[in-house]
Amino acid sequence: MTGRLAPLFLLELVSNESAVLVVVARPSDYSIPCRVTFPAAQARTPGRNGDMARLTRRDWLKLSTFATVSCSASGWMQTLATETAADPKRKRSCILLWMPGGPPQTDTFDMKPGHKNGGSFKPIDTSVPGIQISEHLPKLAKQMEHLAIVRSMSTTEGDHQRATYLMRTGYLPQGPIHYPTLGSLVSRELGHSDLELPSFISVAPNRFLSPAAYSSGFLGPKYAPLIVGEGARVREGQDVATTLRVRNLDLPEGVEATQADTRLDLLKHLEDDFVANRPGVTGQSHQQAYLQAVRMMKSGASNAFSVETEPVELRERYGMNQFGQGCLLARRLVEQGVPFIEVSLSNAPGADGAGLGWDTHQGNFDRVKALSAALDSGWSTLMEDLKDRGLLESTTIVWMGEFGRTPNINDNQGRDHFPAAWSAVLGGGGVKGGQVYGSSTEDGMKVKDAPVTTPDLIATVCKSLGIDPLKQNMSNVGRPIRIADFEAQVIEKLVG
Repeated sequence: MTGRLAPLFLLELVSNESAVLVVVARPSDYSIPCRVTFPAAQARTPGRNGDMARLTRRDWLKLSTFATVSCSASGWMQTLATETAADPKRKRSCILLWMPGGPPQTDTFDMKPGHKNGGSFKPIDTSVPGIQISEHLPKLAKQMEHLAIVRSMSTTEGDHQRATYLMRTGYLPQGPIHYPTLGSLVSRELGHSDLELPSFISVAPNRFLSPAAYSSGFLGPKYAPLIVGEGARVREGQDVATTLRVRNLDLPEGVEATQADTRLDLLKHLEDDFVANRPGVTGQSHQQAYLQAVRMMKSGASNAFSVETEPVELRERYGMNQFGQGCLLARRLVEQGVPFIEVSLSNAPGADGAGLGWDTHQGNFDRVKALSAALDSGWSTLMEDLKDRGLLESTTIVWMGEFGRTPNINDNQGRDHFPAAWSAVLGGGGVKGGQVYGSSTEDGMKVKDAPVTTPDLIATVCKSLGIDPLKQNMSNVGRPIRIADFEAQVIEKLVG
């Protein structure tokens, strides 16, 4: 409870057999008010003046052994969520929903009904009058007041590798400069020393298209992502959530904690000596990885990765697939204060894409329908869950891929790479939702108004998080580099 006000425990004796403990969470505690019934024999008696007993944390743990807990979902939950969101000490987070392969804007957020490029999908109304999106995103349509669609993205790269690097770093590859990915930049700015987990966690990425686009670059290994769930194959009968755990955090069988500490101290001594005599990124990366692992091993915060402990009903709402459970993991990590989490949607039940995500050169409509189903459940439930817990106002959500897809449909009923006019979506904290920014032409082939470049989008995301996009970091070649390119223009209409 260090640095936070403890919750207030009020004890009411209701009979000789039982008592009720009313837990009143203070705004900065982020827990849920509960009523706990337990044997009166275990209760502490009221004070001399008749005031209600106040239980210590130790008392609460003892009493909870006998308790039957029921958490009220009435006005208490909303009140607590509102107070949590308004708490000035609440740290900001960003969740990037990364769509590798490039999702088709004309089948998701920029429908072209009545035009031959529109395809077979129909638009549906959303919670905001006048804004329509794909019929295969019905749950997300109900969240439109929290979302802002950018329909005028216009970028330069149509190759997976270069486009992925551009959209994730804000820069094109340039010789010896190792640009950091967005997650590393954000974790450097919003990370804090008391965080027991890494400040950047990547869930189920598909890095083979552009490995360098996931690197911390010149910021160094301290800001590199912790990767979970990459390349995982779910066996028949296996809970998909188990693929999202951090491996090898438990001590080996037969090794006591004191023995482990002694071994770790010896390892640290050897590594410190090695790095001192052989400085360089390789040694530092190795050492940093071990330090993070040890910190997680000794911390209860690593339980955040135990997604399978969540209620089954909630897990099913997210979707029992890797993306859905990854979104649930993202919420749990936000609760732990992790500044940047990304969740990739590379495959989904029925998509039959061999992990290539949205790269739909053939069979576009069947694959996009399947991917949209996973996206709809995972993303919409994530926003509802964050809102219910008072975390949406402090969490910025970004949805994008490396480019869009051609409005015209090829001979294989597919759509090809298309960076000229596509869509991205922002939502949650720091974003003025319920609007569309920019537009494309009737056939979708060009941006009609308000073109948005990669640096513009990066700068806008930073501004929504309270980060100065013009801040400079020293690069590996001794040259200061801005977080966003100097030509970047923040889209002020989207930031709020």
